[in-house]
Amino acid sequence: MPADPDTGYDPSLGRKFVFVTGGVMSGLGKGITAASTGRLLANAGFDVTAVKVDPYLNVDAGTMNPYEHGEVYVLKDGGEVDLDLGNYERFLGTDMTFDHNVTTGKTYEHVIERERAGDYLGKTVQIIPHVTDDIKRRIREAAEGSDVCLVEIGGTVGDIESMPFLEALRQFAHEEDDEDILFTHVTLVPYSKNGEQKTKPTQHSVKELRSIGLQPDVLVGRSEDRLDPETKEKIALFCDVPTDAVFSNPDVEDIYHVPLMVEDEGLDEYVMERLGLADEALPKAERSTEWRDLVTRDRDREIDVALVGKYALEDAYMSIHEALKHAGIQTGTEVNVLWVDADETREEHEQRLATADAVVVPGGFGSRGTDGKIEAVRYARENDVPFLGLCLGFQMAVVEHARNVLGLDGAHSAEIDPDTPHPVIDLLPEQYETEDMGGTMRLGAHETDIEPDTLAAEVYGADACTERHRHRYEVNPEYIDDLEADGLVFSGRADNRMEILERPDHPFFFGTQAHPEFRSRPDRASPPFVSLVEAALGSTDTTERNADVRL
Repeated sequence: MPADPDTGYDPSLGRKFVFVTGGVMSGLGKGITAASTGRLLANAGFDVTAVKVDPYLNVDAGTMNPYEHGEVYVLKDGGEVDLDLGNYERFLGTDMTFDHNVTTGKTYEHVIERERAGDYLGKTVQIIPHVTDDIKRRIREAAEGSDVCLVEIGGTVGDIESMPFLEALRQFAHEEDDEDILFTHVTLVPYSKNGEQKTKPTQHSVKELRSIGLQPDVLVGRSEDRLDPETKEKIALFCDVPTDAVFSNPDVEDIYHVPLMVEDEGLDEYVMERLGLADEALPKAERSTEWRDLVTRDRDREIDVALVGKYALEDAYMSIHEALKHAGIQTGTEVNVLWVDADETREEHEQRLATADAVVVPGGFGSRGTDGKIEAVRYARENDVPFLGLCLGFQMAVVEHARNVLGLDGAHSAEIDPDTPHPVIDLLPEQYETEDMGGTMRLGAHETDIEPDTLAAEVYGADACTERHRHRYEVNPEYIDDLEADGLVFSGRADNRMEILERPDHPFFFGTQAHPEFRSRPDRASPPFVSLVEAALGSTDTTERNADVRL
């Protein structure tokens, strides 16, 4: 069937689709369930990609507060997206693009722009077919060239903002052969006070889904423990699916064990059989076991890393947590992340950091917590504690050096203090004329040249590196000579931009304007994080810590 001339929708793109919806409540782990399914399909030899649908009106996640939505994940092409795209990249081992994130804002913006341009030739522009066709077009174009495309629908079935997307899925099912599409519904199976697994929330959620015209093919029950056989049978009976299409996804200590758990449940085999892929899959004996080998690897050493940030929730720094975990996998180390509130660090930083074997100061925006981050940098510098500064953490390391080593009173970032007498961090030149906030920073993958015979060269083992960025401010070129005059070295540069700093007089002091955590994977840990963990392992043998102090 040719593309619709009005909507541009081509229903021939893509091959197999797995749609993942969620019910009962948000935050159940739809993304991890989908990513785990994708990991198993990739192990079986299939080319897998993913699409995350976010029903909010924002065009992207770039202007969202991490308290509301978790971290803003940055893709290689500069797309600012939901943190679930980070999980897909880590689990599938592939780089996504901004096209793999579909939002209400992005879809409506495109449709309205076309209407204003007269592309619909006088037709009444409506949710059906114009918006739903645009949604389907985006999904199919992102899926082009893959064997299987996983599509996660954000939010919960029944939310009003999800309705156009669920209608698009209903149309999708109408257009596809049965064996080319699979609906997976993830629901909560809670315990009653007497310890019984309750299926009523799942029944109501599936009833809501069916009222829209969607019948789930697979049900995944999120619970503290595996679903009892009786629970599976009851869910199957009342939700009109086979009993062998009901799967458990119990709580696990590490999300990287979820693929192992659902593999034990047989979810991958059922999906391949249902999609008509079983005969194309690699024989079990030939399937990749690298993921299982990695995530079950022994970690016979242990360190504590202080993460000095201002958002007191793990989702705000998810990629950093995961990058530290990846470095732990590579080095055989259990990395414990200790939360340190940057708002409270200024007065109590020595007590709060005393037990840490290493310090990480992450990125962020705004003035809150910056004084505490500067004090954390100072503590790490003066006490020879391995230090890693990321984006704003890199900038605060420059500010700390300017103030406490060079004696430039009042030195700061112009972002934090526009009236500072020494703006050692200043706005990027191309940002002066910028008015819109969304999507206008220096974003995405950029290459950095590395000076030879430096810590940076040792960390990366190369004379250049490519990392993802997200910032409006940079080291002020007018201060570079002064900053490098007393112990600070800018060992990585991108033309006239300072990208990496280090201190040769310190066991491990490394800052980067980039966000290397966004490229870290379980099988390809980020070099700066690996080097930090290795430095911390060395410091635990020679540096005494106050073991009685707990953060």
